[in-house]
Amino acid sequence: MEKKRGIFLQSIYIALFLTLEVLFAVPAFAATSGELLTAGATSVMETGKLETVSTEKTLLSTAGSGNVESAYKAALNVQKEEVIAGYTNLGIANVTDHLNVRKEADEGSELLGKMTKNAACEIQEVDGAWAHIKSGKVEGFVNTEFLLTGEEAKTRAMQVMRLVATVTTTTLFVREEPNTNSSILTMVPIGEKLDITEGKEGDPWVRIEIDEDQGYVSAEFVEISEELDKAMTLKELKYGQGMSDIRVSLVNYGMQFIGNPYVWGGTSLTKGCDCSGYVQSIFRKYGYSLPRTSREQAKVGTKISLAEAKPGDLVFYGKGGTVNHVGIYIGNGQIVNASNRRTGIKISNATYRTPYAVRRILP
Repeated sequence: MEKKRGIFLQSIYIALFLTLEVLFAVPAFAATSGELLTAGATSVMETGKLETVSTEKTLLSTAGSGNVESAYKAALNVQKEEVIAGYTNLGIANVTDHLNVRKEADEGSELLGKMTKNAACEIQEVDGAWAHIKSGKVEGFVNTEFLLTGEEAKTRAMQVMRLVATVTTTTLFVREEPNTNSSILTMVPIGEKLDITEGKEGDPWVRIEIDEDQGYVSAEFVEISEELDKAMTLKELKYGQGMSDIRVSLVNYGMQFIGNPYVWGGTSLTKGCDCSGYVQSIFRKYGYSLPRTSREQAKVGTKISLAEAKPGDLVFYGKGGTVNHVGIYIGNGQIVNASNRRTGIKISNATYRTPYAVRRILP
């Protein structure tokens, strides 16, 4: 008889709990005697009640009746994770140039990659002076002295976050004006990311920046999202057989300046340079005197195809039949180039836009 009475009362309290759950718009919980709130639930003899402590972060729910055989008390933290540009535990590189990502939590450990100024990462764990992070294709440890976290990271992210259009069609036309009758400036392959300078989700056209140029792309063929810079890998380049030492050295030297600023007309690898100023300064280091502009540089050396390109060769891009941008081929289908004011010196896919010409300067 007592057993039946207990089961009867238990059923009443569960029914009451579920009714109150609906009335107070509390998220649905498991309501069996064995699992009331599956996440860390405990059963305690206690006079209880159902109350919402915080609609945003914590729901503390209890059910019971003081002098009856069973009662339930459970607590569940419902944390609404704020996702910023895909990161739930955001970290931002708070440096003037770059933050090293190492294999182990030790300054002498192997270097895996680097986060440029304001690059973002997902913080996996923090242990003293080191944080285990993942950013892009790089996962390792960074010194927390140079890493913004919490509200500071969120504030910085909002300041530097950019709106990006990711190409979703095989070949995207970048046009001079926002209409299909306008002339085509260049073509961009699927998967490339373009910085949006004007427009938003829902607009038929968005204005984008591609190197020093501005153009328009149809929003129908891009995916718009907010993004932060990611870490870059420092895996050694896989050079072809018979590669000269000067090519290896020139490319590695040029990559030291990744993350430094773009300045139109500039030639300083540290204070700022434009695309041709960057190339000119890198080659000067190795005893090669190149013209100042990309248009003139495209006339130097030997013309080759992109398929023939080796690290150290120059890849040129054009607009309306005129060369207006240049980068240094680094192997694996990529170039390093002084792109624009937003991104500075960076690595890009060699076919991120249609190459106009490829020239060989080095032996």
